Amino acid sequence: MSYKIEQLKQILKTDQMSIEPNALKTYGNDWLELYKPSPSMVLFPESRQNVEDIIKWATECNLSLVPSGGRTGLSGAAAAQDKEVVVAFERMNQILEFNEIEQSLTVQPGVITKNIQGWAEEKSLYFPLSFASEGSSQIGGNVSTNAGGVHVIRYGSLRKWVLGLEVVTGTGNTLSLGRGLIKNTAGYDLMNLFIGSEGTLGLITEITLQLTKKPELPCVFLFSVPDLSALMNLYHLFKSKLPLRAFEMFTSLAVEHVQKNSTVSFPLKEKSSYYVLTETDQSTQEEALSLFESALEKGYVLDGVISESSRQAMELWSFRENISEALSPHFPYKNDVSVRISLLPDFLSEMNQILNREYPHFEVVWFGHVGDGNLHINILKPEKMEKEFFLKKCEKVNDILFSVIKKYKGSISAEHGVGLLKKPYLHYSCSKEELIYMKAIKKIFDPKGILNPGKIFN
Repeated sequence: MSYKIEQLKQILKTDQMSIEPNALKTYGNDWLELYKPSPSMVLFPESRQNVEDIIKWATECNLSLVPSGGRTGLSGAAAAQDKEVVVAFERMNQILEFNEIEQSLTVQPGVITKNIQGWAEEKSLYFPLSFASEGSSQIGGNVSTNAGGVHVIRYGSLRKWVLGLEVVTGTGNTLSLGRGLIKNTAGYDLMNLFIGSEGTLGLITEITLQLTKKPELPCVFLFSVPDLSALMNLYHLFKSKLPLRAFEMFTSLAVEHVQKNSTVSFPLKEKSSYYVLTETDQSTQEEALSLFESALEKGYVLDGVISESSRQAMELWSFRENISEALSPHFPYKNDVSVRISLLPDFLSEMNQILNREYPHFEVVWFGHVGDGNLHINILKPEKMEKEFFLKKCEKVNDILFSVIKKYKGSISAEHGVGLLKKPYLHYSCSKEELIYMKAIKKIFDPKGILNPGKIFN
């Protein structure tokens, strides 16, 4: 390795490389923490030229590269477990250009998601990507996984807000894609091919994002719902009449775990198996209240509360947004799946029956973005069960779960990506022919297979 480092010193400064054990451990994994990190080195590029040189160096030295952003992923896509070289983008963290006329923002990949939101806010604009890890995730990683979040029902996933990408492929060539154009039908849309590719086709060095006007202040409702059928009736009622920003579902078990770690009292007296949090514009509050009354009469809801201030809106959201943090001490095995919205009740009911029958000693916590068909399934480890035994049990859960997903023509990964975790199950969502084409595309952009090897497929 010493001669390889000497070559590296010709293109990077000494402080741009590290083999310190703490750095290897920190940068060699993501939030999943399921895979033992074992990278050989961590590199910190500061420019596109650095990235080009790193890729060419890795090709010459026959080394593999794993891109690293905020490492908030939950699929193992940022895990380096086989002496790969980690390329951490945290120093490429500059806002490069704001186009006031087009309301677009060009940034480097290491910019923190929340900082982009804050920067847009200062310009009286809005960047609609929002999720629990926005305070530490990086925009490059968001693009690489086509991040979703809680506002997809109105704003769509991140793909909709990317106008341009600069990427360096596995050959060391730089591509400028999209070019900030709103309309462009000149050939294949290569830019969208890189969005969601998890760093397997190229390393992103620059991103142009579309911003939009600031939304109104929110009007937030929290409902208790008697059953899944009523939940979908409520969704249809509100969706058909209101400009929804979010329509989130979570179970009573999720609330129980959140309340153990919260000083905020749960505001609903009428308990239920399911709860819904919905957000719309404040200007629609009167109509929303009318719909609430209608939903009560029809039996779609048992109880409900509406936010009367920004603070109360945040408190109501806390019962949804704090679920993952509340579950983390229980070593949750997470699955992130999607089906068509209209099929959610049947899917959820079928999966509940199967999991209760096959795994009666596991707590299963459901929550998700009903408005876009995305459900998060968290299987909690029993306190006295060994982790290894628990993981093996959960792998059997996967085969059952994904078989049902295939039956419903859904996706094994709605927004967390494939990485290492979902790789063995990709065939449940993609046909044999699709996988052949994906591997051929990978071969074109990364002929030596040095970029995030072993992720998505072998």
